[in-house]
Amino acid sequence: MQINDLPKKISIFPLRNFIIFPKTTVPLNIFEPRYIDMIDDSMKSNKLVGIIQPLSLDNVNQAEPDVHQVGCLGKIISFKVSENGQYLIELKGLIRFEIIREFKSKKKYREYEVNFERFNRDLDHKKEQLKFSDLELIFKDLKSLFEKRGFIINWKELEKQSLDETINALAMASPFTLEEKQVLLEAESLNIRKNKIAEILSTYTYDIFDNTTIQ
Repeated sequence: MQINDLPKKISIFPLRNFIIFPKTTVPLNIFEPRYIDMIDDSMKSNKLVGIIQPLSLDNVNQAEPDVHQVGCLGKIISFKVSENGQYLIELKGLIRFEIIREFKSKKKYREYEVNFERFNRDLDHKKEQLKFSDLELIFKDLKSLFEKRGFIINWKELEKQSLDETINALAMASPFTLEEKQVLLEAESLNIRKNKIAEILSTYTYDIFDNTTIQ
């Protein structure tokens, strides 16, 4: 897919403390009527949906919470209907976007005009030149944090993936805050994202190694 093939107007699914990255796949359980409508319309057209975080936890329960400026466009690659009528989908991240403006319409879900230019490298298939050996300390600290917080990760399976898939999967699944995950999402390159993960982990070092609890 080329950047010129992407729609300028997309439907948006605001999800708290949840991000997707390009080249990663996540399962979603859709049950709210407005988002059932959104998936119905998406399945009838291009199967594309934008995922974005609400701007803060204060307005997340509002019907139309303020959202961050950067999210990620995903494509529905798997679709099932459960016995109770909920939709079980798998969404594959394609490219991040910046919001330009929101469209007002009679639809129950929200639609935005977006721009992909800043993140056009997300569509490249070329691998960034990073090695697992460069990340050993980061992975060690991440593993300690995940285990301390009760997160179970199959590290051997992760190491079979490409490096960008691994870093993005860990960023998505991490017990980081909403704001920290947004920083990782907006990091323009894999190398920058790796450095941001290291910076965030440094703030958790006391928690990891001194057996204390962050409140």
